[in-house]
Amino acid sequence: MTEIEHDNIPTVVIVGRPNVGKSTWFNRVVGEQAAIVEDRPGVTRDRHARIATWLGVQFRIVDTGGWQPAGTTLDDKVSRQVEQAVREADLIIFMVDASVGATDDDESVANWLRKVGKPVLLAANKADNERREVDRWSFLSLGLGDPYPVSALHGRRAGDFLDEVIARLPERITTEVIVPEAPSDVPRVALVGRPNVGKSTLFNRLVGEERSVVHDMPGTTRDSIDTLVETEDGPLVFVDTAGMRKKSRIDDSAEYFSLVRALQAIDLADIAMLVIDATVGVTSQDQRLAERVDASGCPVVIVLNKWELLESEERREVEAELARKLYFIGEAPVLKISALTGKGVHKLRPVLQEAISLYNRRVPTKDVNRVLAEAQQRQPAGGGARVVFAVQGASEPPTFTLFVNRELPQPYLRYLERSLREAFELGSTPIKMRVRKRSEA
Repeated sequence: MTEIEHDNIPTVVIVGRPNVGKSTWFNRVVGEQAAIVEDRPGVTRDRHARIATWLGVQFRIVDTGGWQPAGTTLDDKVSRQVEQAVREADLIIFMVDASVGATDDDESVANWLRKVGKPVLLAANKADNERREVDRWSFLSLGLGDPYPVSALHGRRAGDFLDEVIARLPERITTEVIVPEAPSDVPRVALVGRPNVGKSTLFNRLVGEERSVVHDMPGTTRDSIDTLVETEDGPLVFVDTAGMRKKSRIDDSAEYFSLVRALQAIDLADIAMLVIDATVGVTSQDQRLAERVDASGCPVVIVLNKWELLESEERREVEAELARKLYFIGEAPVLKISALTGKGVHKLRPVLQEAISLYNRRVPTKDVNRVLAEAQQRQPAGGGARVVFAVQGASEPPTFTLFVNRELPQPYLRYLERSLREAFELGSTPIKMRVRKRSEA
């Protein structure tokens, strides 16, 4: 479900040091494999929110990366994401590992949470048996009340703990309410590209806040993150995806699942923005991603990021490379921007709106048949083959069904497709052509 702000929905945020099972618990509560889970620290980096329901009470639950008081530059950025989530929380679940006991990092998190001053529930995860449940009492030293034993992996005591969660939520919002989902007709815009080309920086600029962790290291975004944004032309859902590498180069299971999520995001998208690092040029992987987007049937907008870093001659080389290597996606719009400074980003919205409009275009049947009749008169198919009648059977993308008296050659079908595209100014939006022999009608 797309995350949507709603004043009546309380927010429950899961925090803790890395690798204590926060994402596993998040997945159990929402009832799906929404967050990528790996038995090692650092997999979750961005905030990840879903709406959950327990005993008729709805609440927004937020998974976060591991909070660390001191670490690398990336660790610090992840920690800032956690701190932002906590500022918006009505209740905090502080998760610790009952199989390990209290650590110095747990102490640091506890000290920070006491200063925050928000309600905290202490969850001793991995309490998979009675012995581990007894071990939870060692966490009393953290000074945050009684630790509740749970097993996110096996579901042990999960119901009891959720009872306690909803009991701690503000009373004014513990009644069941209807959470509006993003309407199904809201266009979805997926940002895709190789790792480290600036997708998350562009995503944050488009949605207007620091929503995804941005760092100059490939592979920062693990999950596909979607955000509903109200624009002057209506709502859009922007989806930030993980950077996609060759499968042969993926030796990390978390990265593999990131790839799967990114491909799913492309398949569900109404339009894809293929982000290319202009300082590197069009790589073979960019070509493969463009082929994947093209195969999905959604329109594509090419975004050349970091354009401001190129000299005039380098810009001409990139433009020539683009025409040579991505010729198969037709006359897709090309925008030259700087996600970091924001230069040129304002041009994206009208281009996206036009692409979405064309993707949803409906053409009257009489006009379809008029254009095809004129095209056949100019250039007959030969052999007596002809289109008897045609209709646009669907949009998203525009799909035309041609009823013919005999089989048409593929080159002639391409000619008819081009005729329809030019007559109705469909630009670079994908078009599907379905052919039915008259006997099949």
